[in-house]
Amino acid sequence: MAEPAFRRMTVAEFLRWEDGTDRRYELLDGVPVAMAPAAAAHRILSARFGGLLDAALRQRRPCNVQSEAGIQKPGRNDTYYIADLAATCRPHERGQQAIQDPVLIVEILSPGTERYDRQVKVPEYRRIPSVQEIVLIDSESIYAEVLRRDGERWTADLVGQGGMLSLSSVGADIEMAELYEGIDVEAAPRPAPPPSSQQQ
Repeated sequence: MAEPAFRRMTVAEFLRWEDGTDRRYELLDGVPVAMAPAAAAHRILSARFGGLLDAALRQRRPCNVQSEAGIQKPGRNDTYYIADLAATCRPHERGQQAIQDPVLIVEILSPGTERYDRQVKVPEYRRIPSVQEIVLIDSESIYAEVLRRDGERWTADLVGQGGMLSLSSVGADIEMAELYEGIDVEAAPRPAPPPSSQQQ
């Protein structure tokens, strides 16, 4: 007997689907793709950055920051990305899964995901009209990229050791020393081709 043909999922189907494990997935072109477990530095940076962003938004409720935030690809019903962090000023609604109208999206880069984050996810995040800033945080060195919408263009600020992450989308100024405190990483950024850092 022939095997049944594989049927690609919609986002709605994906959000109802479970594989019986605790593994995390993204939906890419209708296909669930497993995400590798995050390393300790990645997890610390995500938790710490999320806490600092939440503190900055405390006086701006209903604005909120969400970890492992679901981002639906603009104009598609078969792709659902998981961002490390995202902030929105839309009120939370019961049962909500995908983040609505994100103003800030954060990806914490690791050697295994950096190329994919830069070449696939960042261009799609730029297409979301509400997104004002995208932050790429390196998990192996003290380095961050802040991509900002400037009308029809995007510009980039590179922030290293001793620098300050200034995020106008959420009204936050975060010292890199505070973000990386106690994390054993290189002070200088890893060499990497950064196509997302060019002005466009």
